[in-house]
Amino acid sequence: MNSLTMTNGKPVQNNLFHAAPTIDPSMNDSDHGALPRGRSLLIIDDRALDRQCLAYCISAHKMDMDVLAFGSMHEWERKRHDYPPLAAILLNVGGKKIAEPAVAEEIRRLSSTLEAPIIVLADTDELSQIMKALECGAKGYIPSSVSIDVCIEAIALSMAGGIFVPASSVLAMRQAIESGNPAARPLAGMFTERQAEVVEALRRGKANKIIAYELNLRESTVKVHIRNIMKKVKATNRTEVAYKIKDLFPLSVEGMNGSEH
Repeated sequence: MNSLTMTNGKPVQNNLFHAAPTIDPSMNDSDHGALPRGRSLLIIDDRALDRQCLAYCISAHKMDMDVLAFGSMHEWERKRHDYPPLAAILLNVGGKKIAEPAVAEEIRRLSSTLEAPIIVLADTDELSQIMKALECGAKGYIPSSVSIDVCIEAIALSMAGGIFVPASSVLAMRQAIESGNPAARPLAGMFTERQAEVVEALRRGKANKIIAYELNLRESTVKVHIRNIMKKVKATNRTEVAYKIKDLFPLSVEGMNGSEH
């Protein structure tokens, strides 16, 4: 399966699109001298037309990076040394469910082995799908219903360290919470019930001893929960956990029934 590499503004090979010069990754290594050695956005999609069209649209917006389009991570890994380092990976799963073992495992593998943020592009904006993607390590979730401008902004946000989720899902979350449906608690999709309680305490600035007392846990158990939470949100300390969770789920939206244990 042929891959497509699109760059912004500088012709390096035969033009397949008027607005986006391209390069064929199958060319000899000696032919890569003209390729800019900056940063790259990698699009992974096993549907050739979809990935080429998406690469064309993103490249036409002249992001400050090369846009690479491959049918699989295996294809890219075989040629990775021929291209600029990755700034982000856009994984287009289409109509597949994140809960499918193969999809979930690919997101986990990419997020654990690559430093660049993984952003999932999918055909649905279901909250359960979004939460599963984030749980697997994705740094953003873009439904295919958004415009190309929103897609590019979402990619930029994830590259800057933020987490993008569609506004429609946040609104759905708010409505579910206000309806009193306990199954809709937004942290439930990413954390166990106990981890969600620890997260709530963390972002309220409570110390481990206080958390242990209020949740009737050993302090050592609280520390284990915090380590597991840090892994799930890719944080390096408890302060970063609180920041990332606040950014993803504002306190006023989540509420957690306003309880203080």
